[in-house]
Amino acid sequence: MPCNDRVSVTIVTFNSGRFIKRCLESVLAQRYPNTEFIVVDNASTDGTVDILEQFADRCRVVYNDENIGFAAAQNQAISISTGEWVLTLNPDVLLLPNFVQALADAGQIDPKIGTVCGKLLTIRASFDLPDKPLVDSTGIYFTPMLRHLDRGSQEIDNGHYLNHEFVFGATAAAALFRREMIEDISLDEEFFDPDFFVYREDADVAWRAQLLGWRCIYTPHARGYHVRNVLPGNRRALPSVINMHSVKNRFLMRMKNITWDVYRRNWVSITVRDLVVISCCLVREQSSLKAFWYIAKNWKRVMAKRREIMSRKRVDDEYIAHWFSYRPVSAPASKTKLSGRALARSKAARG
Repeated sequence: MPCNDRVSVTIVTFNSGRFIKRCLESVLAQRYPNTEFIVVDNASTDGTVDILEQFADRCRVVYNDENIGFAAAQNQAISISTGEWVLTLNPDVLLLPNFVQALADAGQIDPKIGTVCGKLLTIRASFDLPDKPLVDSTGIYFTPMLRHLDRGSQEIDNGHYLNHEFVFGATAAAALFRREMIEDISLDEEFFDPDFFVYREDADVAWRAQLLGWRCIYTPHARGYHVRNVLPGNRRALPSVINMHSVKNRFLMRMKNITWDVYRRNWVSITVRDLVVISCCLVREQSSLKAFWYIAKNWKRVMAKRREIMSRKRVDDEYIAHWFSYRPVSAPASKTKLSGRALARSKAARG
């Protein structure tokens, strides 16, 4: 039976005038019957506010006096939402009409599914499709270097990723989160870590959710489009502040979530990558050195978060370690039953 739990759609905007109208139109056209829509604007100055006013009768819109960052603004939206599920969206996403229904249905496969993601395809900033259909994301995975990447990113969409699969996590550009999981894994009532401000906050949530025994499922039936601005290899084209947060959040995420077993297995790869990151900051990206000052200044508070997470860890080290691979790791799932391997991992996750 199709799920009809309430879904709260939460969107954070900041100078998103190029995208937000088309995004909201696709959201409001969803065929899912039980939804609410919340938009938090982080003090946009580009005309976004004028566009949002056109949707005030169909969405709840909150206007912040300053840019508090994506993570904190999403927490703000989540705190006033009422749904059993929360769908976080970037304003540069377009959804096909059955997107929400497909995600909600997949979330019913197992009660320990806390996150659901679908297939996002690449679309240009002009909202034109590329000459060949390209995958943007079918979930995220971690490498032994602690890089988190989108599964299938920039691959030609030739009909693969057609099955339900358990994956490590979902990009917050379009991720459905179970309210029960949000409340369970939040730290000081904060789901996304506001220290991250922007970038990698979804990978941090995915890692923490896995440690606490929650699962993420990918469904091929939910399809949408995403304008991807941040890709491996285009770092120099990004604003310096984004790159600084990227460096900062790489280390914050590890400080909070890595287990000694994962570090022991991958310490050579981790160290090599760290040396590359630090060298680049010293030689050609000095603006990102601020990341290390932030970490030093907030060390005690970050480590307190780590202690809380580790005190609540519900899975064994072997389970967490198997997710870190140079190739995307996934496990098959079925709407009728889990495979034997996936069932064993599910039981392990439940402790």
